[in-house]
Amino acid sequence: MTYQVDDKGYYGEFGGAFIPEMLHSNIENLKNQYIKLIYEEGFQKEFNDLLKDYVGRPTPLYLAKRLSGLYGGKIYLKREDLNHTGAHKINNTIGQILLAQRLGKKRIIAETGAGQHGVATATVCALMGLECIVYMGKVDIARQAPNVARMRMLGAEVRPALSGSQTLKDATNEAIRDWINNPEDTHYIIGSVVGPHPYPDMVARFQSVISEEMKWQLLEKENRESPDYIVACVGGGSNAAGAYYHYLDDESVTLVAVEAAGKGIHTGESAATSVLGSRGIIHGSRTLLMQTEDGQIVEPYSISAGLDYPGIGPQHAHLIASGRAKVYSATDKEALVSAMELSKIEGIIPALETSHALAILGQMKIKDHEIVIVNLSGRGDKDLATYIDYLDNPEGEHKTDHGHGK
Repeated sequence: MTYQVDDKGYYGEFGGAFIPEMLHSNIENLKNQYIKLIYEEGFQKEFNDLLKDYVGRPTPLYLAKRLSGLYGGKIYLKREDLNHTGAHKINNTIGQILLAQRLGKKRIIAETGAGQHGVATATVCALMGLECIVYMGKVDIARQAPNVARMRMLGAEVRPALSGSQTLKDATNEAIRDWINNPEDTHYIIGSVVGPHPYPDMVARFQSVISEEMKWQLLEKENRESPDYIVACVGGGSNAAGAYYHYLDDESVTLVAVEAAGKGIHTGESAATSVLGSRGIIHGSRTLLMQTEDGQIVEPYSISAGLDYPGIGPQHAHLIASGRAKVYSATDKEALVSAMELSKIEGIIPALETSHALAILGQMKIKDHEIVIVNLSGRGDKDLATYIDYLDNPEGEHKTDHGHGK
């Protein structure tokens, strides 16, 4: 079984391009050209030079000794939090801005939840001198204020999404509407491995630098290229797609996806798509998504803005449905506890999204000889208000809980 996309844009039964007629030529153009363009020698040189000199790659693979002492085995952290802008998102936006330039696009739009993709998009638009509009749910604008300020400082216009739950799903809807109205001059930089083909594959290719580095870094440190486990949080799933990419066909590596259980998987306030979801179409691809029996989207919930999405990328849906990836989930409280734990025992403050991945280490029953890599997808600066609230009131509700006046 192959876990990569086929020539029709599918991963098993998931994927495809279910799009309005107005976007057909844009998507077809992208689909027909992206592979050829991104592997041209000139593109690869510019991409790799920017990753090295602007983003700061390679990111370290760090042996977290005290964390390993708590949970067993050897736990390595892939330090994507040390990238310029503070997360893995910049890998993809660098690639897509170079692609947009080669396609002759002058205007860039993006959606964002936690704000990291919005900041990364605003950053590359500033770098290349292109107009940038970022759609962001009104709730996320409130709970991720530092990232909104960064986007504005970088010259981007942040437009609030006021429909639905006013979070990532709704921001994506607004961005797609904009693209339909401006198909000629606009490139939509999707931030995750979601959306119509070729986006899930294209974003995974740009993020695959993560697992490419992991292979040679682990070989240097442990004299082997493959760990026993790779753990990553999954909302849409771009950090996970990048961390898994070069290990997809290596069955000796267990791929671990961690979703946001919110206040508990079956509380009605959760984003654990693989458990609660069923097959359906969202934002242009067939995947697993949270929906009612008559196909209405169920509003997701997570304290983490970046995991607050009702679907998952089609490749992840395929990895989970086929049994290639193992799924866990972590609640808001478990993620908060793990964030505090990593901060206090390793001196690293992780993003709330990453904290979900860390939260399941105790459930894994890691053996002493096993090697685990956790993809530390982002840093926690953007979540400090939530963390401070938790430190002040560890047993209470938390004020960024979806803006419920808390």
